[in-house]
Amino acid sequence: MSGAVPDLEAAVAEIVETLRHRVDRGEVASYIPELASADPRAFGIVVANADGSVVSGGASETPFSIQSISKVFTLTLALGKFGDRLWRRVGREPSGSPFNSVVQLEREQGIPRNPFINAGAIAVTDLILSGHQPREALGEILRFMQFLADDPSITIDRAVAASEHRTGFRNAALANYMKSFGVLDNPVNFTLGVYFHHCAIAMSCRQLAIAGRFLACDGKNPSTGFKVVPAERARRINALMLTCGHYDGSGEFAYRVGLPGKSGVGGGILAIAPGKASIAVWSPGLDANGNSHLGRTALEMLTAKMGWSIFKA
Repeated sequence: MSGAVPDLEAAVAEIVETLRHRVDRGEVASYIPELASADPRAFGIVVANADGSVVSGGASETPFSIQSISKVFTLTLALGKFGDRLWRRVGREPSGSPFNSVVQLEREQGIPRNPFINAGAIAVTDLILSGHQPREALGEILRFMQFLADDPSITIDRAVAASEHRTGFRNAALANYMKSFGVLDNPVNFTLGVYFHHCAIAMSCRQLAIAGRFLACDGKNPSTGFKVVPAERARRINALMLTCGHYDGSGEFAYRVGLPGKSGVGGGILAIAPGKASIAVWSPGLDANGNSHLGRTALEMLTAKMGWSIFKA
């Protein structure tokens, strides 16, 4: 914790201690069988500051399946490759529907509402795959995550990926429906294979918070000064995280936490305090919208203690 702000250290320690005693911890996801074995008592938090310091608490080094948090990074990759052409395949509006809903695709001619619902992330994955073999595209995504986190040990949890393959019937329906409208270019099984595998990337809170720092620092890695994306693109990714990052719980997250964020059904949340920090929390118990119950609570406590809400006067 060298160089960290003392108030932040105290805030994180208090959050960990408070949540250790919480009884209401949500329900662990079971529709992907491999996720059902997660310990609902687990909780971790890491704050990676713009000055390079890191504050951590709880199970901050325990790897977990990042699931839909990977969509932030595949969106970043796809925007780097295709720029605004990407928005011909996917929209930028909140869905107001469950993350795996088929209904909107039927109404809107196969164009997903945003890149963070499942259909939108599948469309983004299809773009990344174009011109490559699935193994090559997946390798590019994984290397990007390793590069951002400065950690080559990050891997894919093959058991989780296989579990998603066996049970991903709704995602297969979404992909086939989009394919029927010409939204997907590649064979559906290729696109889904890459999608299932990047959702199964396993990371700790520390790795995830460090990987997200560029979004808190105008698109730059604060440790090296390397520009990952232009500042304007970082702001726009943050805007999408704020409005769409928690599915039909995005409004509630913005109301209570006041930061851009992206959740995953593995229990993780990546949140961005622009100009200040990248924050990763993990607790496997989910609320009714599929977002980490204690994770959101922790972030609400942190932003209140540190005054980090982007809506602060």
